Amino acid sequence: NRVTSINLSSMSLSGSLPSNLNSLTQLTTLSLQSNSLSGPFPSLANLSSLQEIYLDTNNFTSIPSGCFQGLSSLKVLSMSQNIYLDPWFFPTELIQASSLVTLAAGNANLYGSLPDIFDSFPNLQNLRLSYNNFSGFLPKSFSGSGIQNLWLNNQQFGLSGTIEVLSNMTQLNQVWLHKNLFTGPIPDISKCETLFDLQLRDNQLTGIVPATLMSSTALQNVSLDNNKLQGPLPVFGSNVKKATFDGTNSFCQTKPGPCDPQVNTLLEVAGALGYPILLTESWEGNNACDGWSFIVCDTQGKVITVNFENKHFTGIISPAFANLTSLKNLVLKNNNLTGSIPANLLTLTQLQLLDVSNNNLSGEIPQFPYTVKLITTGNVLIGTTPSSGGGGGPPSGSGSNGTTPNGNPAPASGGSSVSPGMIAG
Repeated sequence: NRVTSINLSSMSLSGSLPSNLNSLTQLTTLSLQSNSLSGPFPSLANLSSLQEIYLDTNNFTSIPSGCFQGLSSLKVLSMSQNIYLDPWFFPTELIQASSLVTLAAGNANLYGSLPDIFDSFPNLQNLRLSYNNFSGFLPKSFSGSGIQNLWLNNQQFGLSGTIEVLSNMTQLNQVWLHKNLFTGPIPDISKCETLFDLQLRDNQLTGIVPATLMSSTALQNVSLDNNKLQGPLPVFGSNVKKATFDGTNSFCQTKPGPCDPQVNTLLEVAGALGYPILLTESWEGNNACDGWSFIVCDTQGKVITVNFENKHFTGIISPAFANLTSLKNLVLKNNNLTGSIPANLLTLTQLQLLDVSNNNLSGEIPQFPYTVKLITTGNVLIGTTPSSGGGGGPPSGSGSNGTTPNGNPAPASGGSSVSPGMIAG
């Protein structure tokens, strides 16, 4: 003779709920949606039989701390459209609800960051948290999850960071991330074989629209407008019923077709840096010699200088620089670049200056000809490679003429010093 279910949905109810609601210890379903219930919501803590909670579209004013503690059987928590709630954090006590399938709390005044706890929900399929005040990054624990429908759109403060985690959310059907502050490129979603609806408009995404997105056979609706995307105008397959990509994007042409070769090369360079938004905002059109920041061209329209000094860029030095065959000056000093100096830069026969000082580069230094002024100071690991013999490479700051900045002979690539007599010879 215990109460197991309460269904009072759409009953035009007002007033508040009793504070001892969780004394109904055998309760499995609580349906109170579409009423005008107000006041604080009572705690449901330790109702271990409760499987479904529907609180949507009411006027509740607060959710007590620990309200959802100990709900070990919970499968559905739906409480969207509670616009009068005091601001509250995502309820981390839900990790005890390992059977959770649906979590819907859109327009419920949630704020703060999304906690990195989603590996605690192996059965979660529907996560709908639109129209809240979340900020911060997408949690890493989204990766590998079984989430099928992900709604995080229209955050007042705006979620930020990259959306790279989508590439490992292979069960996705629907993704709504529009109207946030996401940056970086659109990831490869080729593993998301059932994704049919992808809404990414009104963010700050950069880079080129990946071919894997345009070739997806499951995709039907996609919005990319009002981002900072570059490269060729995207062309989707006939399976896509609606695709929008206008607004603030910076595609190289207004019609489908390839970009100019120098534009392509510089976009590859930007890709190795993670497509920084600074380059997107200043590189527009299909002519790299027409007002592109940090780029200098000669009278024949060939790029001769790229100057990224002190731009706080991360990433690596792109081997694509070698495609700028007229390049004379490459200045990358005072950034946070990693990796090594690409050996194929040796093919740049016009190169006169390569300044990579004050980065985090490592690896061997290519043997540039004496005509190249090479500056590598401020890279602690440069010139070092694993060696069983214990010999090191050239020290930080060795120049193309075989000397360090103070004029002393620099060790050769094998680790032994070049003698003054050899230099004189």
